Amino acid sequence: MNIDLKEMTQLAAIFRELFKGYHLSRSEPECYAQLSTLQDQYRALFKAMGFELVCDPRGFYYFVPEQAAAQVNKTAQRLALFTFILVEHLADQGRDPLSVLDGGTIGRDELPALLDKYRDLFLQAEVTTHEELEDKIIRRLTQLGFAEDSNGVYRFLPPMHRFLDVCLSVQHDRDLAASLHSSDLPLPAPVLIDDDSGDPIITLDEAIEESEEEAMARALAEERAAQEQDA
Repeated sequence: MNIDLKEMTQLAAIFRELFKGYHLSRSEPECYAQLSTLQDQYRALFKAMGFELVCDPRGFYYFVPEQAAAQVNKTAQRLALFTFILVEHLADQGRDPLSVLDGGTIGRDELPALLDKYRDLFLQAEVTTHEELEDKIIRRLTQLGFAEDSNGVYRFLPPMHRFLDVCLSVQHDRDLAASLHSSDLPLPAPVLIDDDSGDPIITLDEAIEESEEEAMARALAEERAAQEQDA
C-alpha cells in the first residue's frame, strides 16, 4: 500500500496516545476523524512498527503490540474487576449497567459506598482505601481513554465495551455453572492472577519496552526506504 505521510497530519498525536495505551474515541475528535478517514494507511504503517491497530466497530481504536499480545498486566486485571463490581452494583440498585457504562456517568460520591460494599473483591486488586481506588483504578480509566472526569462526575466512553465484554463472558460462565450445579453453590467473581499469563484482556504501556521516539523514528525510516525502493 502507498502510504502518504503528508496526509497523516495527526500521526504524531495519534501514535503518542495509542503507544501509551490510550484508547482513541470520538472524545478526541481530530485524531478519531483522521483514523477513520485513513484507517488502512495507519494500519499498514503501524504494522511496520510492530503494532496491530484495532478498530472496534463500537467506535474506538487501540494498539495490540505483537510482542505482548498474550500478556495481561495488573492494571488491566484491576480495571476488569472494577467493571465487574460496577455491573453488579448498578444491577443491585435497579440501574441498567449497560446504559451507565455506555456513555452514562457515576459520581465520585458513590465510590466510598462501593468500596465498603465490595471490600473483599477490592482486596484482590490491592485497593483498601478511597484514595487507592481513585489512584489505581479511576485515574487509570481516565488516563487510558475509558472515562472522562468532569469535576467529580465520571462519564464512561465507548472503550469500556472491552471490559463489558469480559463481564459478559464471566456472567455466561456463571449462568452455565448455575445450570449445571445446585443454585446453592457459590459462583465466584473474577479473580486476579499473580503473573502476566492468560487470555488477553488489554495490553497497556507496561508491556512496551521501545520508547515512543524510537518506534516512530524506526517506522518512518522503514516507510521512506520502502517508498524509495518502489520509486
